[in-house]
Parts: sequence; structure tokens; C-alpha cells
Amino acid sequence: MSNNNIAESSNTQNPILKLLDCSLRVSVIPLSVATIWLTVTNKQDNSIYGDVKFNNLLGLKYLVCTSAICAAYALFAAIASWIRYFVTKAWLFFVSDQIVAYLMVTSGAAVMEILYLAYNGDQKITWSEACSSYGKFCNKMKVALILHALVLCCFIVLALISAYRVFSKFDPPFFSKQDNEERT
Repeated sequence: MSNNNIAESSNTQNPILKLLDCSLRVSVIPLSVATIWLTVTNKQDNSIYGDVKFNNLLGLKYLVCTSAICAAYALFAAIASWIRYFVTKAWLFFVSDQIVAYLMVTSGAAVMEILYLAYNGDQKITWSEACSSYGKFCNKMKVALILHALVLCCFIVLALISAYRVFSKFDPPFFSKQDNEERT
């Protein structure tokens, strides 16, 4: 068996790495579902200003869609990580984990902007802060954002694991002694 095949089998079959990968993917599912539930059920009425709900804010709709995609992908990937055909396709997980992580970053940034404006307003365009009138709504948005951030952290670790699986299959570049002397 060549060194490359040994490295490949040890990377794809590392039980601790596989357990960590699967555990993170499974833990993402309830966190994403909780984020969706908190966001979708978030509404508050105010007798002076009217009601506010997640449908009123495009960034929250984006968060819900991204969290749904994330939960569905995590379920699929957790199951697929135990199927031999998919295990040998480390690049598939690498690309997918990267895409989901970037989606999580963008939707989290959208909600952070909404929360910032809700707490601080924008005096230049005469938007006043809204959280003094809609405190319950803002607090639930903060909790949803925290859960979303936990999911993002899981996907950052998953992206690192999948990158390790893809790139550890290759030998490091060979540098001659002359190349090494030129770099120093």
C-alpha cells in the first residue's frame, strides 16, 4: 500500500474526527430549528406604533431561510458521513461546508444590522431606536442571533475538519535545499 493510500484511509477513517464531525452536524440541527422557531414566532404589538413581526423585516426572512438550509444540509451530511460513497468524496463536504458557513455569516450580519438599528437608530436619517417600544421583540432577536452564532461556530469547525480531510491527502510540496536557502 502506498503512503498516499495509507494517509487517505487514516484521514477518512479517523474515528475521533468522524465522531466530532457527526456530533457537530447533529448539534447544528436543533440549534437551527430553535433559531427558526424563535424568529418566526417573534412578534410584538404596540398600541402607539403598531405591531412588528419577522415578516416585516427581510433580514429575518433571510435568517429563517438560511437556518432551514443549514438544518437540512446538516441532517443530510450527518447521514451521508456514514455512507462509504460520500465519505470518499471529502471535497463535496469541503465545498458544501464552506458555502453554508458563508451563508451563515451573511444572514448573521443582516440580523446584526437590524439589531443595531433597532437599539441605536440612525440619527442622520431620523430613525429613532425601536427596542424601548419593542423590547420583547429585540430580546428574542438577540437570542436567535446567539443561537445562529453558535451554529456558525460549529460550521467553522466543520469547514476546518473538511479542509483537513481534503488537503491532508496530498503530500507537502517538496523544497530542495537550494529553494530553502533562497527563502531565508
